[in-house]
Amino acid sequence: MFFISQSYGLWCFLDFVMIYGVIELSHGENIEQAASADKDVVISVSRVSWSPDGSFINAHTCAVNDLAFAYPNTQLCVVTSGDDKLIKVWDLNGRKLFNFEGHESPVYSVRPHHKENIQFFLSTTVDGKLKAQFYDNTGSSSREDYDTPGQGCTRMLYSADGSRLFSCGTSKDGDSFLVEWNQPEGAIYRMYSGFRKKSAGVVQFDTAQNRFLAAGEDGQIMFWDMDNASILTTTDADGGLLSTPCLKFNRDGHLLAVTTADNGFKILATPVGLRYLKVYEGLAHDILRSPVEALPKVYSSPAIPSNEADVISKSLEKLRVIEEAIDKSKPWQLVEIMDPGHCRLATLPESSDTPCKVVRHLYTNSGDGILALLSTGVQKLWKWPRNEQNPCGKATASVVPQHWQPSSGLVMSNDVSGVKLEEVVPCIALSNNDFYVISACGGKVSLFNTMTFKVMTTFVPPPPASTFIAFHPQDNNVLAIGMEDSTIHIYSVRVEEVKSKLKGHQKRITGLAFSTNLNILVSSGADAQLCVWSIDTWERRKTVALQIPAGKAPTGDARLQFHTDQIRLLMFHETQLAIYDASNMERIKQWIPQDGLSASISWAAYSCNSLLVYASFCDGNLGVFDADSLKLRYQIAPSAYLSHAVLKGSQPVYPLVVAAHPLKPNQFAVGMTDGSVKVIEPSERDGKWGATSATGAHAPERQDDHTSHNWRSGP
Repeated sequence: MFFISQSYGLWCFLDFVMIYGVIELSHGENIEQAASADKDVVISVSRVSWSPDGSFINAHTCAVNDLAFAYPNTQLCVVTSGDDKLIKVWDLNGRKLFNFEGHESPVYSVRPHHKENIQFFLSTTVDGKLKAQFYDNTGSSSREDYDTPGQGCTRMLYSADGSRLFSCGTSKDGDSFLVEWNQPEGAIYRMYSGFRKKSAGVVQFDTAQNRFLAAGEDGQIMFWDMDNASILTTTDADGGLLSTPCLKFNRDGHLLAVTTADNGFKILATPVGLRYLKVYEGLAHDILRSPVEALPKVYSSPAIPSNEADVISKSLEKLRVIEEAIDKSKPWQLVEIMDPGHCRLATLPESSDTPCKVVRHLYTNSGDGILALLSTGVQKLWKWPRNEQNPCGKATASVVPQHWQPSSGLVMSNDVSGVKLEEVVPCIALSNNDFYVISACGGKVSLFNTMTFKVMTTFVPPPPASTFIAFHPQDNNVLAIGMEDSTIHIYSVRVEEVKSKLKGHQKRITGLAFSTNLNILVSSGADAQLCVWSIDTWERRKTVALQIPAGKAPTGDARLQFHTDQIRLLMFHETQLAIYDASNMERIKQWIPQDGLSASISWAAYSCNSLLVYASFCDGNLGVFDADSLKLRYQIAPSAYLSHAVLKGSQPVYPLVVAAHPLKPNQFAVGMTDGSVKVIEPSERDGKWGATSATGAHAPERQDDHTSHNWRSGP
């Protein structure tokens, strides 16, 4: 086991828990002595200021039990709760904006949230009462109280996408309860098992990646899959944890900070989490000594500078050396899947006799549906029911979903009047809460409500036509819209106007991707160029030309997707797959289909954990790649997912687009030229791509040159 150094520990501790408290110096403390306590700290203080009246905010008359940031009326504020049974909302200057009464016991926890444009918060008391309240200055909520399980101190947390609500609490008798709520009904949907004994304190918990739950009890960390009530695994992190340790995942869910009994803490990391830590020679030795596992492990690192993006970028080169050594040290085979029985498949039911293609499609962010944009401009929505066959209600290849429409019979159809559909570049984007979809097929951009299918508004009429749409990651009311005339419009839905117009490409925009870590927008164009723009100023930082293989014209649509680390960038083009380090736009890896084959790449996508890349090809083949090395692991032939009648038809059928499930890393869906959508997963025996060779699948000899794999012909 490795211990984290004190200086690095301070950096990580601030990163994880600064929002939960305030660092305070007492009046008699020697500031110079305090500053010299750790001379290696790499965080610098640029300014210090005393409160004008020489005191802190007098928030509550008794203890302050919880605080959190919130955005009522789009203003960043702090919500506090205390033993005085009050909840207060403050602006960042210490001015009180709201005061909430109504609780009959000390308020233990507050959890701000929003749905659509409605901002509210949940609050719980020490006797287990739960209340939902709104920022309306009425002083109390119109909603009734609910009892939490155990009726003790309870905290509420939402999943990362905000769609699922969980709580964990401990009763006065020491019994702990971790549950998922049915939010509309205010009832318990699922209760998780696995707590070992009566707890000595209130159990703390956290959520990660819209998939995992973690809680600390009895000196160890317990993990659950959100969709399974049974405990997934446990770890004691090599010992030394508090009896009921505090814990916190980082934003991406790949690092977990856990408090220890000696007033310190440990960092647990998944293999992907290693990208957030500075890699040094000793770590390389330990990775090569034992296989990298999916479960969290405890790692150490020397001090990291405050510029995290630079550190991650510099660490990537060392990580690549390690990964290449690991890859060479383990045998692997290219597995060719030829028969339908060697993978799981669901074909989404069609509801139209009109010949069309699936030109764009995506999963809902909650993972329970697929939205497809057809070449006719019509959008279809399929949803998976929650039932005994599918208790989690998420997309699965084991259950056929339902083609969903509102009772009104409305159809989500784009404006295509006067448009030559065979010439348009369609585009589609879904809001983070799944309530709105924005799309265009050569005409005006339309904003649809996904519950009613009503058109809420239209904007940006052609010419020029819109060719790509992306939501701003920090504001659902701001869009980046790529245009046919090579410009990018930064459009505010709220005020219905273009705030900025970005110019740098020579041909139409084909891809847009935001990185909040690097604070940039990366664009791709039909001119085989990549441009990097500052999110703050919208100034162009850099332009990079694609490295097109010899003999190929520098044309075609390049598209983009960021890795979960928000540093690495997947670029796919009909001629290649490539990974870039977006901090400097240097190419890290490239994969090129073998010369002489007609296997042009039609689409590609990262799996939700960025460990795999799914790609589709114009000859009907599908590929599953290792994301770090871009080595082909699985090749899925058309015969594995298309019927004999389709394969023998007069018109070739192949996938145009690929989408990866947002929560299940081993599931992806392809949209076909015949208008169908196929959901594909590994066989039940394999469980995941790369686990074992598929039963009966053909596995040719290993090829170390990842630029020259043999492809079987398509339909």
